[in-house]
Amino acid sequence: MKMLSIERILALSHKKAPDRRVYQTPTGYTRAAVLVPVIDADGGPFLLFTKRTGSVETHKGHISFPGGVVDSLDVSIEDTALREAFEEIGLHRSSVSITGILDDITTPTGFVITPVVGVVCGLPDLSISPEEVEEVFQVPLAHFADDNNGRTEVREVRGKRREVWFYETQGYTIWGATAHIIRSMIKVISEE
Repeated sequence: MKMLSIERILALSHKKAPDRRVYQTPTGYTRAAVLVPVIDADGGPFLLFTKRTGSVETHKGHISFPGGVVDSLDVSIEDTALREAFEEIGLHRSSVSITGILDDITTPTGFVITPVVGVVCGLPDLSISPEEVEEVFQVPLAHFADDNNGRTEVREVRGKRREVWFYETQGYTIWGATAHIIRSMIKVISEE
């Protein structure tokens, strides 16, 4: 599928230049970043996901991208995403080519998440943190481009009605912020 090629993902930085991104700065929210690892492999691009353990502080058992809270020693939002990916799954920053940063999103759990998209050529050996990550798996990006593979629910959170996307794949349910990030990325790379 041409619209989801690695070349389109590599061109993401031109579409989401810093002056074109949506920044969120609500009071009382915690700033965080996730790495959206796009695996460049035979069969087209794949997204790499983690399943969080039941012992992490927030989002227990959820499917997510590697990431976490911005640390005072992080020099940039990209640095946060790369540091967290290394800590959680052992993905070395030298294996990742950052291609762009998507719009910030807020979560009902009090986070402002900045998604950092990075291409990984093939999947290197990973070293999973057993305290944070139960497992790692990949899903073809094309799966998410077909709206028939997802569904929406309208939920009321903190007095606001929100449309929440859900994807079912390989026995996993991907929803909430992670599904929102996927949809945002597909929209950006699909734009002419």
